[in-house]
Amino acid sequence: MKRVVITGLGAITPLGNSVNEFWSNILLGKSGADRITKFDTAKFKTHFGCEVKNFEVERYVEKKEVKKYDLFTQYAIAASDEAILDAGLKFENYTLTQRCDIGVIWASGNGGIGTFENQVKEFYTGDGMPRFNPFFIPKMIADIAAGVISIRHKLQGPNYCTVSACASSNTAIINAFDTIRLGKATIIIAGGSEAPITPASIGGFNASQALSKRNEAPTAASRPFDADRDGFVIGEGAGALVLEELDHALQRGARVYAEIIGGGMAADAYHLTGTPTDGIGAALGMTKALQDAGISPVKIDYINAHATSTPIGDLSELNGIKKVFGDIPVPISSTKSMTGHLLGAAGAIESIICILSVKNDVIPATINVDNPDDQIPSGLNLVTGKYLECEVTHALNNTFGFGGHTASSLFKKFSA
Repeated sequence: MKRVVITGLGAITPLGNSVNEFWSNILLGKSGADRITKFDTAKFKTHFGCEVKNFEVERYVEKKEVKKYDLFTQYAIAASDEAILDAGLKFENYTLTQRCDIGVIWASGNGGIGTFENQVKEFYTGDGMPRFNPFFIPKMIADIAAGVISIRHKLQGPNYCTVSACASSNTAIINAFDTIRLGKATIIIAGGSEAPITPASIGGFNASQALSKRNEAPTAASRPFDADRDGFVIGEGAGALVLEELDHALQRGARVYAEIIGGGMAADAYHLTGTPTDGIGAALGMTKALQDAGISPVKIDYINAHATSTPIGDLSELNGIKKVFGDIPVPISSTKSMTGHLLGAAGAIESIICILSVKNDVIPATINVDNPDDQIPSGLNLVTGKYLECEVTHALNNTFGFGGHTASSLFKKFSA
C-alpha cells in the first residue's frame, strides 16, 4: 500500500486563528476559556466557553456570500484555505483528471446547529407562516462544509462528511488515510469544524450534566485528570490537514510535517453517552491503530488523550491506556485543558498537535491539574504544568464520542 504524509495544516481555534498562533499558545499553556459573548447566558447554568476570537470571515469569503454559510462552514473555509496554502498547492494548475484524484473528507458532529436554532425560532415567534430562508437546508446539513471546500477549489475526488460525535474528525482523517493508501486518491483535505456555542447546545449539555459550571473561574474550568473536575468546557473552531500520497508529495517538492501510519476505530457498545470504567472501547481503538501501523506500544512517545475533564470519561480512557501500555511510561497530556472541547473538530486540532509534537520534539502539557485524581492508574506518565522537550518519533491521538465511537490515529516522524 502507498505511504501517506501530511503536507499542510490549518487551524481556527480558541487559541488563535492560524496554526502558528495556536501552537504558540498551546506551548505557553494558555486557556481559551472566557465568558460567552454570542448570547445572554443569564438563564443557563454555564456562562462560559472557548470561543474563537477576532474571526474575520470576510478575509475568506466575499461579504455578499457570507449569508450562505453557517459559522461551522465559515471556520471550515478558513482552516482549509490555510492548510492548502501551507501545502503549497495551486489547484488551478491541475488538470481535470488530476482534480478527480483530489478529495475532501470533512467532519462535523453538529453541522449548522446555529442556523437550525435561529430559523426555527423565527418560525415559532413569527406569524406561523412557513417562511423559511432558501439557504436554511444547505447551511444546516453537516456535509455542506465538505461540499463547499470542494466547490471552492474545484476538487472532484471523494467528497463526504463523517459524523461520529466527538470522534468525527479523527474518523475523517483515518478515512482519508485509507483512501490514499489504497490508491483511490492522491490528496485529501481532511479535518472538521464545529460552531456549537449556542443556547440549545449549552442548555442540552447542561441538562445532561456534561458541562463545567465553574463560572467564577473559566480559565481553570477544563481540568482533565484533576480530582476537582466537574465537566467539559465547550469549544468551537476547525482543524484542517492535507494528506498526500508520498511519491506525489516528493515529486512536487512538498514540505512534509509527518507521516500517518495507522488508524483504529472501535466501539464501547455500552451506553448512549457514558463510557465503561474499564476503557475497553478506548483500548480496542488504540490496539487497532498500533496493529495497523505494525508497531508495538513501546514505540509510542506521546498520547494526546481525549480526556475532556469529565469525572468518568477521563478515568475510563486512562484505564484503557493502562490496558494497552501497561507499565510503559508513555507521556500523556490533554490539550483540551486549554482549547476546551471542540466536539466534532477536536480530533483535527489534536492531530495537528500530535503532528507538531513529532515535528518539533515537544509534548504539550495538561494545565489546571492541581490535585490529581487518586483513582488514576499507577505508573501512568501525565505531563502537567509545562511542556516537555524530548524526542517524539510516534504520537497517538485518541478521540471518543457519544454513542460509544472510538478513533485513534497514529503519526510518525517522517523519513524518506
